[in-house]
Amino acid sequence: MSNHETAKPNVLVSVCHTRCPRCRRGNMFTDANPYHLKHTLEMNESCPVCGQQFDIEVGFYYGTSYVSYAFAVALSVATFIAWWVLFGFSLYDNRIFWWLGVNSVLLLIIQPVFMRLARTVWLSFFVGYDKDWNVKPAKAPERTNDQMKNAW
Repeated sequence: MSNHETAKPNVLVSVCHTRCPRCRRGNMFTDANPYHLKHTLEMNESCPVCGQQFDIEVGFYYGTSYVSYAFAVALSVATFIAWWVLFGFSLYDNRIFWWLGVNSVLLLIIQPVFMRLARTVWLSFFVGYDKDWNVKPAKAPERTNDQMKNAW
């Protein structure tokens, strides 16, 4: 094996590219483009590289709303600070309303990306990197229910 195949991929790069948290190589989503809105949240059932199942239990991805909310707050704070530095705020004009409008549009535009990143981060909390992913098989989830699969 080459050094490239055995090197541990960077966690931040693998999360940004929505890769499997166990091997950090396989795609989590069936379509790479988050702006194909009909397929934004369509995930592979398991990692095409290491076999890690992505649907760990019923309702597992409900927790991603907290992660997505944190991303939205972080982006809003960043745009608020950038607007404050670039344009400033005043009680005597309507610059704050312009910031609210620009921030709202920006949040709407980037929401599909945030939803995918939130799922990747959420799964990374519960499935860690396994340096022996190519030797050891992935653990099967205990709390799955095939009738409830994709019922979120």
